Amino acid sequence: MNTPLEPGAPQAVARAAKPKNVKPRTYMFLFMAWTLLIALGVLGAKLYTDHLKEQLAKELAIQTEAQLAAAHADYEKQISALKDSITSDMANMQSKIDSINELLAFTKDSANSKTDNSNQLYTQLADVKKKLDELKKNLDALQ
Repeated sequence: MNTPLEPGAPQAVARAAKPKNVKPRTYMFLFMAWTLLIALGVLGAKLYTDHLKEQLAKELAIQTEAQLAAAHADYEKQISALKDSITSDMANMQSKIDSINELLAFTKDSANSKTDNSNQLYTQLADVKKKLDELKKNLDALQ
């Protein structure tokens, strides 16, 4: 087997044998089968990605709805706390206004003429009423 090749010697070349009985119809069948397999693969991939998109969209919708519900509940809680705070502030202001009114009535009854103290009390009463009106407007805006 280790003999040198001679230039004039016939050499045996191994050639691939062609099957003699393969007809063009067989090649067409193989081509169509491969085409069908590729088409089914593409179709399967498309269906799977569509399924994943739908599933992801549902999960995102559920998460978004949960976050919106939590934000809404937090907003309602804050509004309720603010409303309670404004209501208590208005009650405190009303009690202060009532006490100033009583003081004014007492001062007015005890004084024969208007003095500087009563003028100051009227000014303070006007300021308190303005603040009370502002608080009422804010409460109405919140509702």
